[in-house]
Amino acid sequence: MKILTVPHNAVSPLSRACAVGLLAGLLPLGAVAGPTIEFGEEGSLTFTYALQGWLQHKGFTSATDNGSSNDAFLRRNRLTFSGQYNDFVGFYAQLESGNDSKLGEDDKSVYYRDAYVTLDYRDDVRFIVGRFKNTFSRENLEACLEPLTMDRAEVLAYTPFGGSRDTGLAVWGNLLDAKFQYRVMVADGREDNAVAEDNPRLTTRVHYSFWEPEFNYGYLGTYLGTKKVLTVGAAYEMQNGVAYGNYIARSDIKDYKAWTVDAFMEYPMASGVYTLSGAYFDYDTDGATNLNPDPALTVRSDLKGYYVKAGYMLPNKVGMGRLQFFARHETSDYGIETGGVEYYDQKWNSVGANYYLDGQRLKISLEYADISFDNEHPTNVALQDYNQATLGLQFIF
Repeated sequence: MKILTVPHNAVSPLSRACAVGLLAGLLPLGAVAGPTIEFGEEGSLTFTYALQGWLQHKGFTSATDNGSSNDAFLRRNRLTFSGQYNDFVGFYAQLESGNDSKLGEDDKSVYYRDAYVTLDYRDDVRFIVGRFKNTFSRENLEACLEPLTMDRAEVLAYTPFGGSRDTGLAVWGNLLDAKFQYRVMVADGREDNAVAEDNPRLTTRVHYSFWEPEFNYGYLGTYLGTKKVLTVGAAYEMQNGVAYGNYIARSDIKDYKAWTVDAFMEYPMASGVYTLSGAYFDYDTDGATNLNPDPALTVRSDLKGYYVKAGYMLPNKVGMGRLQFFARHETSDYGIETGGVEYYDQKWNSVGANYYLDGQRLKISLEYADISFDNEHPTNVALQDYNQATLGLQFIF
């Protein structure tokens, strides 16, 4: 890590305040962090740049075109500012221009993916304020730059009315020598003119680590054999008055609730590093999408499903780097009907490999996925069986 030191008297209180206002938040970056500037005895600012470039072959082009497509795009393209204002106050801001050039959409806009401030009163009482990762599912909380498989689930890991991130407040902390962790989050949730009642989304999550603790707010999809981990977790969330069962009449108010359970294990041995994880999800809005829904109501509002992931890393180097194989199975039941038929329900099976030239800082990944639907749609090609192959390069500075 490159470190530049700025004398304490060279940084005015106003400058520090501006830095905090512009660069809000802090998530642990682990080993993947770039150059750092130190301010006085307690302050610091770290810059990190991350790029994921993908070349992807897909068995269809669009919902109306069954011709295969080949696409090169920037899956993630991020510039991150993180650090400490003092021992108790941290900050994190991330600029994103993801999926740039995907399907010919060039020059994507740059926006704040994350922007928040952390207050670390003590290890068992910590606060996050701003826009940051939803605390519901483990896979959403796993760093997308340090995954096991090529990426997260395309839908399953994201809450229907919060997505990946939301704006609000979280209280969290570690107990019992950091083996037990709790989180409580209050956030915007669904905000729309069609929302029946303007209520916040409430999320709670706990986990327990039986071996080495996972004590950060975020998780990793693989620790590359540096830790022996066995963690089980569970979460529950709710938002009242999130939709109408009868949107036209603005009646039959529906509440949203969801729960998940998950487990993660990684065990390094002389024969290699073994990784196994899985989770079950239940998102429930009382069937609002099958009644008389508003046009903005997501098809994921009554989604149920699970995933299982497994990985194996060879014990020794292969050429210049380390080789890790992985596999994933995922089942999604949307519970939404079109003409009495559930066309969205699908299964995802994939296999692939990661080749780490310098840990997660520089790696090459390859994945082949087979996606099949329980009932193929007669005209919508996006809801018919297809396959997908992705070659990716990741670079972090």
